[in-house]
Amino acid sequence: MLLSPLKPILVVEDSAEDFMALSRVFRKHALQNPVLRCEDGDQALDYLQGYGKAAGWPQTLPAFVLLDLNMPGTDGRAVLEIMKRDPKLLSIPVIVFSTSTSAGDISDCYQMGANSYLTKPIEYAALEEKVRHAIQYWLETAELPKAL
Repeated sequence: MLLSPLKPILVVEDSAEDFMALSRVFRKHALQNPVLRCEDGDQALDYLQGYGKAAGWPQTLPAFVLLDLNMPGTDGRAVLEIMKRDPKLLSIPVIVFSTSTSAGDISDCYQMGANSYLTKPIEYAALEEKVRHAIQYWLETAELPKAL
Protein backbone atom coordinates (compact mmCIF):
# COMPACT_ATOMS: atom_id res chain seq x y z
CA MET A 1 0.00 0.00 0.00
CA LEU A 2 2.04 2.93 -1.20
CA LEU A 3 0.83 6.31 -2.34
CA SER A 4 4.22 7.98 -2.12
CA PRO A 5 7.06 7.60 0.32
CA LEU A 6 6.94 11.38 0.70
CA LYS A 7 3.25 11.53 1.64
CA PRO A 8 2.75 10.80 5.32
CA ILE A 9 -0.50 9.80 6.96
CA LEU A 10 -1.33 12.28 9.70
CA VAL A 11 -3.03 10.77 12.76
CA VAL A 12 -4.44 13.35 15.14
CA GLU A 13 -5.10 11.33 18.29
CA ASP A 14 -4.67 12.22 21.95
CA SER A 15 -5.02 8.65 23.24
CA ALA A 16 -1.70 6.79 23.35
CA GLU A 17 -3.60 3.47 23.51
CA ASP A 18 -5.65 4.25 20.41
CA PHE A 19 -2.55 5.38 18.53
CA MET A 20 -0.69 2.20 19.52
CA ALA A 21 -3.58 0.08 18.21
CA LEU A 22 -3.61 2.03 14.94
CA SER A 23 0.16 1.69 14.62
CA ARG A 24 -0.15 -2.05 15.09
CA VAL A 25 -2.66 -2.24 12.23
CA PHE A 26 -0.43 -0.10 10.01
CA ARG A 27 2.57 -2.39 10.68
CA LYS A 28 0.56 -5.58 10.19
CA HIS A 29 -0.66 -4.43 6.80
CA ALA A 30 2.76 -3.14 5.72
CA LEU A 31 1.78 0.50 5.33
CA GLN A 32 4.72 2.08 3.54
CA ASN A 33 3.74 5.69 4.09
CA PRO A 34 5.26 7.35 7.14
CA VAL A 35 2.78 7.87 9.95
CA LEU A 36 2.93 11.13 11.88
CA ARG A 37 1.08 11.62 15.13
CA CYS A 38 -0.15 14.88 16.53
CA GLU A 39 -1.54 14.61 20.05
CA ASP A 40 -3.86 17.59 19.82
CA GLY A 41 -5.45 19.99 17.38
CA ASP A 42 -2.94 22.78 17.92
CA GLN A 43 -0.04 20.50 17.05
CA ALA A 44 -1.91 19.27 13.96
CA LEU A 45 -2.59 22.80 12.77
CA ASP A 46 1.04 23.79 13.37
CA TYR A 47 2.14 20.93 11.12
CA LEU A 48 -0.53 21.47 8.45
CA GLN A 49 -0.04 25.23 8.26
CA GLY A 50 3.75 24.95 8.12
CA TYR A 51 4.55 26.38 11.52
CA GLY A 52 6.00 23.07 12.69
CA LYS A 53 8.89 23.22 10.24
CA ALA A 54 11.12 24.79 12.88
CA ALA A 55 10.33 21.87 15.17
CA GLY A 56 11.44 19.38 12.53
CA TRP A 57 8.07 18.43 11.06
CA PRO A 58 8.24 17.35 7.42
CA GLN A 59 7.32 19.94 4.82
CA THR A 60 5.16 17.48 2.85
CA LEU A 61 1.42 17.68 3.41
CA PRO A 62 -0.23 14.37 4.28
CA ALA A 63 -2.01 12.00 1.89
CA PHE A 64 -4.90 12.13 4.35
CA VAL A 65 -5.69 13.00 7.95
CA LEU A 66 -7.16 10.49 10.42
CA LEU A 67 -8.77 12.87 12.92
CA ASP A 68 -10.12 12.21 16.40
CA LEU A 69 -12.94 14.55 17.41
CA ASN A 70 -12.81 14.74 21.18
CA MET A 71 -9.45 16.05 22.33
CA PRO A 72 -8.51 18.60 24.96
CA GLY A 73 -7.81 22.11 23.74
CA THR A 74 -8.37 22.59 20.03
CA ASP A 75 -10.56 19.61 19.19
CA GLY A 76 -11.07 17.75 15.94
CA ARG A 77 -14.10 19.84 14.97
CA ALA A 78 -12.01 23.01 15.00
CA VAL A 79 -9.20 21.33 13.03
CA LEU A 80 -11.69 20.12 10.42
CA GLU A 81 -13.32 23.53 10.12
CA ILE A 82 -9.97 25.31 9.72
CA MET A 83 -8.70 22.78 7.18
CA LYS A 84 -11.77 23.07 5.01
CA ARG A 85 -11.55 26.90 4.98
CA ASP A 86 -7.87 26.97 4.05
CA PRO A 87 -7.30 26.75 0.26
CA LYS A 88 -3.92 25.07 0.85
CA LEU A 89 -5.49 22.32 3.00
CA LEU A 90 -8.97 22.05 1.50
CA SER A 91 -8.27 19.10 -0.79
CA ILE A 92 -6.58 16.93 1.85
CA PRO A 93 -9.02 14.13 2.70
CA VAL A 94 -10.09 14.14 6.34
CA ILE A 95 -11.34 10.91 7.85
CA VAL A 96 -12.93 11.54 11.22
CA PHE A 97 -12.20 8.58 13.51
CA SER A 98 -14.14 8.93 16.74
CA THR A 99 -15.84 6.96 19.48
CA SER A 100 -18.88 9.19 19.03
CA THR A 101 -21.84 7.58 17.32
CA SER A 102 -23.93 10.71 17.75
CA ALA A 103 -26.00 11.47 14.65
CA GLY A 104 -25.35 15.16 15.35
CA ASP A 105 -21.56 14.69 15.39
CA ILE A 106 -21.67 12.67 12.18
CA SER A 107 -23.90 15.18 10.41
CA ASP A 108 -21.88 18.16 11.65
CA CYS A 109 -18.61 16.64 10.44
CA TYR A 110 -19.95 15.99 6.96
CA GLN A 111 -21.41 19.50 6.82
CA MET A 112 -17.99 20.90 7.75
CA GLY A 113 -16.40 18.95 4.89
CA ALA A 114 -15.26 15.62 6.33
CA ASN A 115 -14.58 13.10 3.58
CA SER A 116 -15.48 10.14 5.77
CA TYR A 117 -16.62 9.38 9.31
CA LEU A 118 -15.64 6.14 11.03
CA THR A 119 -16.53 5.10 14.55
CA LYS A 120 -13.76 3.49 16.58
CA PRO A 121 -14.61 -0.12 17.36
CA ILE A 122 -13.89 -1.40 20.86
CA GLU A 123 -12.53 -4.78 19.77
CA TYR A 124 -9.13 -4.91 18.07
CA ALA A 125 -10.26 -7.27 15.27
CA ALA A 126 -13.04 -4.87 14.28
CA LEU A 127 -10.63 -1.92 14.48
CA GLU A 128 -8.15 -3.72 12.26
CA GLU A 129 -10.80 -4.50 9.65
CA LYS A 130 -12.16 -0.96 9.60
CA VAL A 131 -8.74 0.70 9.38
CA ARG A 132 -7.57 -1.79 6.72
CA HIS A 133 -10.57 -0.93 4.54
CA ALA A 134 -10.04 2.81 5.05
CA ILE A 135 -6.36 2.64 4.15
CA GLN A 136 -7.07 0.46 1.15
CA TYR A 137 -9.69 2.90 -0.10
CA TRP A 138 -7.74 6.12 0.47
CA LEU A 139 -4.35 4.83 -0.71
CA GLU A 140 -5.26 2.30 -3.39
CA THR A 141 -8.72 3.11 -4.74
CA ALA A 142 -9.36 6.83 -4.47
CA GLU A 143 -7.68 9.28 -6.82
CA LEU A 144 -6.10 11.94 -4.64
CA PRO A 145 -5.00 15.38 -5.86
CA LYS A 146 -1.40 15.40 -7.08
CA ALA A 147 -0.81 19.04 -6.14
CA LEU A 148 -0.79 18.42 -2.40
